[in-house]
Amino acid sequence: MKFIGEIAGLATSFFFAMTAIIFTRTGHMVGSQVTNRIRLLFGLAYLIVLNLIFFREPLPFSAGSSRWIWLSLSGVIGLSLGDAFLFQSFVSVGARLGTLLLSLAPIFGSIIAWVFFGETLTVLQITGIVLALAGIGWVVISHEEPTDIAPGHTRRGVIFGVLGGLGQAVGLVLSKQGMTGDFSPFQANAIRMLAAVIFIWTWAVIQKQAGSTITTVREQPESIRLIALGALFGPVLGVSASLLAVQRAEIGVASTLMALPPVIVLPISYFIFKEKIGWQAIAGTLLAIVGVAVLFLA
Repeated sequence: MKFIGEIAGLATSFFFAMTAIIFTRTGHMVGSQVTNRIRLLFGLAYLIVLNLIFFREPLPFSAGSSRWIWLSLSGVIGLSLGDAFLFQSFVSVGARLGTLLLSLAPIFGSIIAWVFFGETLTVLQITGIVLALAGIGWVVISHEEPTDIAPGHTRRGVIFGVLGGLGQAVGLVLSKQGMTGDFSPFQANAIRMLAAVIFIWTWAVIQKQAGSTITTVREQPESIRLIALGALFGPVLGVSASLLAVQRAEIGVASTLMALPPVIVLPISYFIFKEKIGWQAIAGTLLAIVGVAVLFLA
């Protein structure tokens, strides 16, 4: 199917926008790191079920060792470390600046793919990326949030946000190396999720935070339901769609299309949360759409 990678990239943005709304709430309820640990467990459980249904095995044991290495590294860097930094960035500097910093991922991804794997982009594609990122940045910067940010946390939050964007970019590049051919995104995602779960929970045990994580969510039963829903949208549907996107499209193109959640959240904020949206946000949205259109034309 033509443009399947680009369509998957747009779908990823939708799923991640829904996830951001859900996990913002759970982050305030139980904390960002607890949310990250529990959502990975739910994500792995979902993927095991899906793999049993579609491939008759809980995990892709028949995949070669090379795929397991690439995808495991991708899961640790992208899902464990990258998202941990991103969630902490949201806590430190707020969703507006944190999301803007995450938009650096397409730039990081393109540079990494160019330096290490010789992947190139045409001038028209680069133009589309620049326009889309400019629109995304304009939307996020102009969006006013009723959030008080402690000045002392700003520098740390910016560093965490940059590391979150870098982690996502590295994770996507590694994923593409592990998905050469027609390897299923659901199977690839299961490998990534397993590696992420093992890493993040081993680290939690070392830090003696595993027990407190379970206690925290048991004291907030509503958070468990929300994290379960967010895990379905994010680690399962969103991440699987992102893997399909990087498998079937260039890293820079896919990453840019997956950087649209701030734009998608705009109408949700307006109609559901009754937030005011200024002309800058509307103009930024149109600019991002133009950038996406240029990518499709390229």
